[in-house]
Amino acid sequence: MSFTPHGKHLIAGEWIATDQRFSSEPAHGPAHDFSVGTVDLVNRACEAAEEAFWSYGYSSREDRARFLDAIADEIEARAEAITEIGTQETGLPEARLNGERGRTTGQLRLFAEHIRKGDYLDRRHDPALPDRQPLPRPDLKLIERPIGPVAVFGASNFPLAFSTAGGDTAAALAAGCPVVVKGHSAHPGTGEIVAEAIHAAIATCNLHPGTFSLIQGGKRDVGTALVTHPLIKAVGFTGSLAGGRALFDLCAARPEPIPFFGELGSVNPMFLLPAAMAARADQIGTGWAGSLTMGAGQFCTNPGIAVVLDGADADRFTEAAKSALEQVGPQMMLTPGIAQAYHNGKARFDGRNAVQPVLTHDGAGREVRPNLYQTSAETFLQDHALGEEVFGPLGLIVRVRDIDEMARLARGFEGQLTTTIHMDDADLADAQKLRPILERKAGRVLVNGFPTGVEVADAMVHGGPYPASTNFGATSVGTLSIRRFLRPVSYQNFPEGLLPQDLLPQGDQQ
Repeated sequence: MSFTPHGKHLIAGEWIATDQRFSSEPAHGPAHDFSVGTVDLVNRACEAAEEAFWSYGYSSREDRARFLDAIADEIEARAEAITEIGTQETGLPEARLNGERGRTTGQLRLFAEHIRKGDYLDRRHDPALPDRQPLPRPDLKLIERPIGPVAVFGASNFPLAFSTAGGDTAAALAAGCPVVVKGHSAHPGTGEIVAEAIHAAIATCNLHPGTFSLIQGGKRDVGTALVTHPLIKAVGFTGSLAGGRALFDLCAARPEPIPFFGELGSVNPMFLLPAAMAARADQIGTGWAGSLTMGAGQFCTNPGIAVVLDGADADRFTEAAKSALEQVGPQMMLTPGIAQAYHNGKARFDGRNAVQPVLTHDGAGREVRPNLYQTSAETFLQDHALGEEVFGPLGLIVRVRDIDEMARLARGFEGQLTTTIHMDDADLADAQKLRPILERKAGRVLVNGFPTGVEVADAMVHGGPYPASTNFGATSVGTLSIRRFLRPVSYQNFPEGLLPQDLLPQGDQQ
């Protein structure tokens, strides 16, 4: 099934072209022209989303679950075409696109099943106490309610799982919130075909067409107009620290400030304890190389820093990582801009005399190869730039003198998406010293594994203290992510006939 994009925006059920066009920059295959987004389209999409909220926001959980399942069905019906254009635009291999599509549809179906159960609503009831002294208590019921239209920015590194129908969109729709997506210009054709799938699901489920809109491309004024539009009540974003912080500041500066749920990246440090290193330093080094280079290092959970006790085991670990990285050939980055940022990040390490190169490769264009460096804890603690993310397959080994220095180094890290402890039973006391520090630094703490990849599940947290994310109390992956687009409402002394349907006795719920 071949797919040729028409290059239009989807605004409240209509495919609309604009006069100004931009051309895609595929890794291979033909380039295509797409309409550039405008502020007027933002206004139209947001107004349609608000209109849709009056029906979609008050729809039953079963109706929304059927809609999520229908989106998954429509995406799978376009599987071959999605993989074809997705691989052309991003350079990602077919297996990766197929796996990401499965994750995307699986996520939609998981959220459908989750909202059917209703636990996410956090229903509470304090019965009236009319005889309580000195004052009676009224009858109080609480439930989580959708907040209104949500803006979602597509991610460059996940054309499916974090973009048009990805985690933010799925969570908002599950909550009952219409969505306006700002598509990423790195994969506009992929965004278009997924938008067609959502459009078809809206028709199948007979929903208001303003429930979903897609705006392609556009200059900075389009993103600004979207996050500052008075009808938008929250924003989901996955991307760079600089871009995310700029949008966060706009959300905070609005006359009505709104939450900005930005996932902004991380270096995901690993802490390698002595007994584990004595037993399997080679194995850990080889495993780290695989995790570091997975997806050309373009996952937000690639572990960029390894903290080790200086000595012979650290030498074995370093040599094993180097040997494994030497076997990794050139990898294609998602966009020319991302590749250039990686080259600039490598140059930043090359320009520091206190950082020792272990393995270096110069790249050209969108093709890159792994790079590995090492330094001391003292140097790392004195140079903040060494702890900044380089998006791509670049690793840094930090050697410490003892566990106390490792703990001191851990305290110096900024917020992270993940941190990892590699340990054996004999390392338990050292791990206990690290755990309170690491759980303050990250949303997910691992033992004896590698963080690349994020399981979509009830207990997953993909977020963390700033700058990993802009809201440390939220996650952008897993069923808990739906809570971002809900707010609690308390109903006092309501007669049963006036209650929201989800607060009715269990047998009356639909």
